[in-house]
Amino acid sequence: MLNFETRTGPDFGAAAPTYPAQGVPEWYRDAKLGFFVHWGLYSVPAWAVQHGEGVNIPAEDAYAWHQYAEWYGNTVRIAGSPTWERHQQVYGPGTSYEDLADLWDASAFDADAFVGELVGAGAKYVIPTTKHHEGFCLWDTATTGFNSAARGPKRDLIGEFHDATRRAGAKFGVYYSGALDWHVSDFPPIESDTDLFRFRRHDEHFSRYSAAQLDELVERFSPDVLWNDIEWPDGGKGNDEYAVAALLNRYFDAVPEGVVNDRWGVPYHGFLTREYRHIPGILEQPWESTRGLGYSFGFNQAEDDRHSLSGEELIRMLVDVVSKNGNLLINVGPAADGSIPDLQLAAMRAMGAWLGENGDAIYGTRPWIRFGEPLAPVRYTASSAGVHVHAIDPSAGEVPLPAELAGRDARWADGSVAEVAPTPNGVGSLVIPDRLRGSAVAVATVA
Repeated sequence: MLNFETRTGPDFGAAAPTYPAQGVPEWYRDAKLGFFVHWGLYSVPAWAVQHGEGVNIPAEDAYAWHQYAEWYGNTVRIAGSPTWERHQQVYGPGTSYEDLADLWDASAFDADAFVGELVGAGAKYVIPTTKHHEGFCLWDTATTGFNSAARGPKRDLIGEFHDATRRAGAKFGVYYSGALDWHVSDFPPIESDTDLFRFRRHDEHFSRYSAAQLDELVERFSPDVLWNDIEWPDGGKGNDEYAVAALLNRYFDAVPEGVVNDRWGVPYHGFLTREYRHIPGILEQPWESTRGLGYSFGFNQAEDDRHSLSGEELIRMLVDVVSKNGNLLINVGPAADGSIPDLQLAAMRAMGAWLGENGDAIYGTRPWIRFGEPLAPVRYTASSAGVHVHAIDPSAGEVPLPAELAGRDARWADGSVAEVAPTPNGVGSLVIPDRLRGSAVAVATVA
């Protein structure tokens, strides 16, 4: 996946705009866990080609056989692709992708119950997609009739998400597709990474359109996180009032403790994003790992438990990311009706239960002097309470620890205390209590 912080758009030289000076606020660094919610027209077909172990798709076919169900609006336009073929069979040649707006029934969506599941799973912030690349807006916008208040659900879904998230006491953010909008564009389908940046609008009219939508979102919802995707139109990167610099300055005037990501295509960004990527070590700059519970962000009904993270895998991923100075933005992809599929719920609830016992070793922590040990199944986080040792293979019965921790007391999450016993070679060994050996990750705090 691409690193977006290195893409900085046109060089304006001495006429370069002035960007905000805000960094990444402490609340964001303390939060550690957020939930993405990818929900849109793509949730009606809810389908993409299965990916995973044993599936080998040539690079040149990656877009025709896209793993993301939320890219249905693009893959369905690639003649002969599996998505195109399935669409003909299910909906027929006379039904376009945008016609699905009138088939979208969100009658099972209860915002408070939905957000309650996310907060129960440990989320400190919630970021729904307000407009994905398809161009369908999920709020009652004055900029276009192609929105959920006018068609399909006939509801201001983002308004409902916002209100429920605030009531739940979590931070609220918005995802917005800044430079890709297939509804107001007339390009061939994207079939390569080159096409991803070639087939998009950069004109002033579209730049103003995007700016008006983002201004609406900020004015209506004062989002704590502004999460832009796949850059901004080049026509909106200068010194104009509708350009990125002015937009971000207006945003921080409205939300001084807000934060943005790195996907604007300009020299300014807040936290780094890493999508479906394993990071080998600590990153000095605050960053966020994001992915779906399966191989897609949008719900893919073709996936089953072979393609989706279990509760144990999700917990271990969270621990690994936090040990390396990151936040985890894990995604839930609801069905079209607004319900969370059982497979996703099971993993979410397992993580919530684990955090209920071990949250002090995650929330508000910072990296230790290293994230783990090269040959040992262990990760570290640190706080004022000490060094939190995360044994990621508790069934082993003990965890080897470095000399820095040898001879010190460790308190396990069950309240028991044990010494990190020094060994003849100068390192330490910590025995894991029997009760914790079946956990996804067993946690001890070394004071």
